[in-house]
Amino acid sequence: MEMKAAFQIDRRDNVATALAALEPGTVSLRGDASGACRVVEPIPAGHKLALRDIPEGADIVKYGVRIGVATRDIPAGHWVHLHVMRSAYDERSSHLDVNTGAPKDTKYE
Repeated sequence: MEMKAAFQIDRRDNVATALAALEPGTVSLRGDASGACRVVEPIPAGHKLALRDIPEGADIVKYGVRIGVATRDIPAGHWVHLHVMRSAYDERSSHLDVNTGAPKDTKYE
């Protein structure tokens, strides 16, 4: 059975994208870097994995560019998504549900 993988787009990236749903364990790292990385919690397919410790306030780097900012410390191997970061491009991202992407700041009466 082939090892599940994550894809690092650029060597400067501190996150990789899960190519399939990942469970804790070792996954292969593909893309601009090769090797393996450790996953410590479930990560949905298409979501980001921290490749190294990312301190609160530090940039989240993907595509070799800053895409967001960590809102708390993110240890290596953890899921990087709206619950631990805010987008550098979309102010509303901090108001979206982590799993569904639905806005949490809108009330319908």
